[in-house]
Amino acid sequence: MAASRGCLCCVKYLMFVFNLIFWLGGCGLFGVGVWLTFTQSEFSSLPLSFPSLSAANLLLVAGGVTMVTGFLGCLGALKEQRCLLMTFFVILLLLVLTEVTLILILSIYHEEFDMKAKDDLKEGMKDYNKNEGLKKSWDNMQKIFKCCGVSNHTDWHNNTFNGELPHSCCRDSIGPCHRWEEPCYEKAKNWLLANITSVLGFGICIGIVQILALVFSMLMYCQILRAEKYMD
Repeated sequence: MAASRGCLCCVKYLMFVFNLIFWLGGCGLFGVGVWLTFTQSEFSSLPLSFPSLSAANLLLVAGGVTMVTGFLGCLGALKEQRCLLMTFFVILLLLVLTEVTLILILSIYHEEFDMKAKDDLKEGMKDYNKNEGLKKSWDNMQKIFKCCGVSNHTDWHNNTFNGELPHSCCRDSIGPCHRWEEPCYEKAKNWLLANITSVLGFGICIGIVQILALVFSMLMYCQILRAEKYMD
């Protein structure tokens, strides 16, 4: 019985440590999501298909769920309650399966998602002269990224009065318009990939911690069940 109790304590504290790391990881993901949200606030009126805005919302949701799940795991480990441990295991398993499914879907259909995002942005360009918030978001994006249009400057044809390019497409504020040639969607996507590489590495570490947390939660559940049967 003493050996069994010692094993339970060992698993308990290991699970607590891994869930604490898991919770801190969730805080990190949530923090990056908040940072992306504030950094890209100038584009807030664009469709959520815009890469940076989509990533910000995804990280906010993932970080929030991870924080709640990690807290539940820490509480279950400290309280040594089978109900909490099983709830934690089920939620975490569903979270891992969801993550794997999303990764597979994004890997297989990334070209289709790119096309859908570009179509949404091009469709939104039609309201450039009607929606002040959308106009400001497009102007801010083209000035910041030094780009013009979704795929190229021709995206603006028939979307502005007289078919003229927005002033934000021009390199100079006065004189003839020497437009930017780079597409905004690709520049925004490349900016996001350049800034999120470290987050992806961090996400892989969190994934490893998730697997270990699943293992330790089930081990602890079995140890508690064994101890309760011995007491009976």
